[in-house]
Amino acid sequence: MDARRVAPLALAAVLLTTACITTTGGRGSAAGGAVPPPGLESFYDQQPAWGPCAPFAVGDGDGEAFADPALDCATVTVPLDYSDPEGETARIGMLRKRATGDPIGSLLVNPGGPGASGMSFGPALAQAMAGTPLAERFDLIAFDPRGVGASEPTIDCETDDERDEERADLDVDGSPAGVAVAEADSREFVDRCVERVGVDVLANVGTRDVVRDIDIMRAALGDEQLTFLGYSYGTFIGAKYAEAFPGRVRALVLDGAVDPSQSAVEGAVAQSAGFQLAFDAFAADCAAQPSCPLGRDPARASQRFQELVRPLYDAPAPVGDGRTLGYSDAVTGTVQALYSEQLWEVLQLGLIELTIGRGRILMLLADQYESRAEDGSYDNSLEAFPVIRCVDEERVTDPAVYLEIDTRTREVGPFRDDGRGPSAARPPCAFWPVPPTTEPALPQVDGLAPVLVVSVTGDPATPYEAGVRLAELLGGRLLSVQGSLHTVALTSGVPCVDEAVTRYLVDLQLPAAGADCTI
Repeated sequence: MDARRVAPLALAAVLLTTACITTTGGRGSAAGGAVPPPGLESFYDQQPAWGPCAPFAVGDGDGEAFADPALDCATVTVPLDYSDPEGETARIGMLRKRATGDPIGSLLVNPGGPGASGMSFGPALAQAMAGTPLAERFDLIAFDPRGVGASEPTIDCETDDERDEERADLDVDGSPAGVAVAEADSREFVDRCVERVGVDVLANVGTRDVVRDIDIMRAALGDEQLTFLGYSYGTFIGAKYAEAFPGRVRALVLDGAVDPSQSAVEGAVAQSAGFQLAFDAFAADCAAQPSCPLGRDPARASQRFQELVRPLYDAPAPVGDGRTLGYSDAVTGTVQALYSEQLWEVLQLGLIELTIGRGRILMLLADQYESRAEDGSYDNSLEAFPVIRCVDEERVTDPAVYLEIDTRTREVGPFRDDGRGPSAARPPCAFWPVPPTTEPALPQVDGLAPVLVVSVTGDPATPYEAGVRLAELLGGRLLSVQGSLHTVALTSGVPCVDEAVTRYLVDLQLPAAGADCTI
């Protein structure tokens, strides 16, 4: 489900250099033309106080981007617990780039995760949209879901030093003793979250609550209906909003689909197969080059990759900043590069570097995945990821299920098989102190306007078939994209996709049935 919303061309440049439908045409009232639920009137009637974005900067690089005077930021207040609207509240951070022309309304954007900051993503998307009909006709609204980024209270379970220690800890022993150690680590993470975040917050950070926050944002922004662009996990948010408020949807673009009816086992196996597909495509491209560190036979690439990285268990490679690259970070860096073909050359250089005992490039890729800044600090995206998923997925406590997941994901994704056998160790969600608030289910969306689902055939993180399935479940239109990339709309410079998305969002004109594009 995770979406690594990065700028792959920029990252590649740095590494290569150093390496060498009912619709409305206008704004509604503050209450968005819908009667607020009892007890929530004051939340629906609020008006954001927009101002400079600098105080909202939390991520690495936010400072410079948030200094742009064309951007402004604000918060909306929402109930922490919707069953107790007079109790504690939360604040949702929003970043806005105003429409340059006559606005249709707001375009709300979520970049995925769960746990990714929409506000950090917003400036880059605003730049990509500059000069287009979307920039002319929509106020771009990028928001941080509850618990994430600049929104408060924040999910913050671990210190930076604890995160570094966790990355260096190799829980790969499938023996009973090894399982006990791994589960002790899981329980320790849960205990830290309870102590530092609080059970009340942990119980109310799931997608069930995010979609209700979005409806308050929609009303506070003055829109009668929602126009929404969601990437990866953002498609799950969009689908759940459609189910909760089908009549309040103007347009949904869901790019990199999550199947809302899929079980935890099915999702894990499908994603592992998706990353193997991307690895195989990378290996085939690499094999055509004389310097390929995986050899000239793509069929042996997974085996050759493990031959390169398994020695890191016992002999981590120096990075140059006092840290060393271990097995887990080497695999994580590889996975990061598989999100986009634009990083394949960087990955090849990283693997070449590993053959001479150095791990700098793969560690840079792993740091990008882990959201670690140059000063050693982390944002909270990968802490928020398990916290949100633990209340978004069915509660699984049976060790046999986790043994099945580990066994099957190794079978379909051999490039990540460490050779030490599967483990039945249970992750933090098995010990979570609050029950799930969202579970896999077939969405009920009677009265929903037509939606557009974008799915890339070689998407490693959210496999293509999930997009086909989501379009069917929502009665929407599927736009297939040929290529190997995790999400594509408005961010990857593919005119065929961007034109179709723009036409739909502005004019509500869907692409023809069976339409496809090529990256």
